Amino acid sequence: MSPAAGRLPSPRVIAVNVLRALLICTGVALFITVLQGGRGFWESLVYSNTIGLGCTVFIEAGRRTTARWVRHRHPDDEEAHHHWPGWPLMVPVLLLGTLAGYTVGVALGNAATGYHLPLPWELGRQAGSAGTLTFSISIGVIATYLFWLRGRLAATQARAEAAQRLAAETQLKLMESQLEPHMLFNTLANLRALIGVDPAQAQAMLDRLIDFLRGTLQATRVERHALSVEFARLADYLALMQVRMGDRLHTALELPAELADLPVPPLLLQPLVENAIKHGLEPQRGPGRLTVRAWATEGQLHLQVRDTGRGLAAAQRDGTAAPGTGFGTQQVRERLQALFGGRASFRLSEPPEGGASADLTLPLD
Repeated sequence: MSPAAGRLPSPRVIAVNVLRALLICTGVALFITVLQGGRGFWESLVYSNTIGLGCTVFIEAGRRTTARWVRHRHPDDEEAHHHWPGWPLMVPVLLLGTLAGYTVGVALGNAATGYHLPLPWELGRQAGSAGTLTFSISIGVIATYLFWLRGRLAATQARAEAAQRLAAETQLKLMESQLEPHMLFNTLANLRALIGVDPAQAQAMLDRLIDFLRGTLQATRVERHALSVEFARLADYLALMQVRMGDRLHTALELPAELADLPVPPLLLQPLVENAIKHGLEPQRGPGRLTVRAWATEGQLHLQVRDTGRGLAAAQRDGTAAPGTGFGTQQVRERLQALFGGRASFRLSEPPEGGASADLTLPLD
C-alpha cells in the first residue's frame, strides 16, 4: 500500500489548498463584477467564496471516501492509493458535491449579505440563477480535472522514486544473494577436488565461475541488459550447479533468436532458478529437470522457470517459508511492481504433473 493511502492531508497541504481556493474564488468574484459593470463586488466575493469553498469541501470529502472504498475492494488499484477513484465514480461525486456545496454556500451567503440567492429547488424563480449553478459545476469539473492530472504526475513520480530506491536495495541484496559464501565455498571445494582428478574439467569450471562472478558484478551496475545476457548468466550458474549435482540435474534454456536482444531487468530470473534448485531439485532423490523458457504473445514477454522437483507443498511441509514469501520471489514481485506497475505479473504454481513453475509476464514496450 502507498504510504499516502488512507492518510489525511497535512495541515500545510490543507492550508495551501484553502488559500488556492480563496484566490480562485476571489478571481471569480472580480470576473463577475466586471460582467456586472463594476457593481456588487462585495456580494460577489461572499457568494463566490462560500459556494466555492462549499463545493471544494464536499467534492474532496466525496473523492477521498470513494477512493477509500475502491482501495478496500481493489487493493492493487494504484490510482485509488493516490485518492483517485476513477472517472466513472468521480462524475456522480462531482455532481452531488457541487449541488451540496452550492446549497450550503448559498445559504451561508444569504445569511452574510441579507440577499436571497435562490437555492437549487428555487432556481426557476430568478433569471440567471441557473447559470450560477452551471458555472459552479464548470469550475468543479476544471478543478477536478487539474487534480486528476496532478495525481497522475504524483503517481508516476512516486513509482519512479520507488523504482530508484528498490534498484539500490536490490543491487546490494543481489550481491549478497549471488555471492553468498555458502555457494562460493561449495564451488571452490568442488574445484579443489577436480584439480587433482580432472584438470581439464577443473579449468572449465573455473572459467564458468569467473564468467558468473564477472556477469553478476556487471549486472548490478545496469538497469537493463539483453535477455540473451540474462540467459548466459543462468547458463554459467547452472553449469556450476551441475558439477555439484552431477547427473541429478538436467537443464534446458529455450530462448528464441528474435527475443535475444530484448532489454530486461538484470538478474530477474536468477533468484527463481536458485529457488528451484535449492527447494525443489536438490533435496529430492533421483534426477530432476529445470527448464527456463522465453516466448512472446500479443505484445507481452513470457518467462518461465519450471522444475520437476518435489513441489511447493513438500517444501512447506519441511518447515521452509510458505511458497512465494521468501526473499527471491518477494524481490521479483517488488521489482516488477516498481518498474512496470500493473502491466507485469508474477505467478508461482504447482503443475498437475508435479514440481513447481514460476511464470512472469512483462510488457514488450
